[in-house]
Amino acid sequence: MYEEITKAAHDAVCELLEIAKLSEKDVLVVGCSSSEVGGHKIGSDSSVDIAKAVFEGIYPVLKEKNIFLATQCCEHLNRALIIEREAAEKYNLEMVNVIPQPKAGGSFSTTAYKTFSNPVAVEELHCAKAGMDIGDTLIGMHLKKVAVPVRLSIKKIGEAHLVCARTRLKFVGGERAHYDDVLK
Repeated sequence: MYEEITKAAHDAVCELLEIAKLSEKDVLVVGCSSSEVGGHKIGSDSSVDIAKAVFEGIYPVLKEKNIFLATQCCEHLNRALIIEREAAEKYNLEMVNVIPQPKAGGSFSTTAYKTFSNPVAVEELHCAKAGMDIGDTLIGMHLKKVAVPVRLSIKKIGEAHLVCARTRLKFVGGERAHYDDVLK
């Protein structure tokens, strides 16, 4: 079961990165309900083993490409995020003092906190250029404007719905404006 979860997470993040065209030092935000991945109601059955399986599919891919992972904590921590200190400093994010736990922050963010080289918590970020919402965790508040849905071939990780997004620059101007197709 865990191998299938890891493979689905890996394949999904690879597909998203190809579509979203993230660069080094960009931020990808992931919200993950290990309860939903395991087939239970969000927040009801947090599983460190399931979270690790998802994390092991996503994090190595991002680390290899030098893309920052921001993990969204659960509602008990007001959807704060766990991110590397380097990213928090680069994006001038205000750090807060909290260490996620499986039942207060979520198993996925707990796994990130224990794995990152220098983890910190931040209350918010609006600099993520793409995101993965695994299990209806509502990550949209952390994405840059304008978010664009990304339809992947992978629709679920475990039993959890998978919804992804990328961002693009805002279009400004009117009917006579012209846009750079590379930036869409």
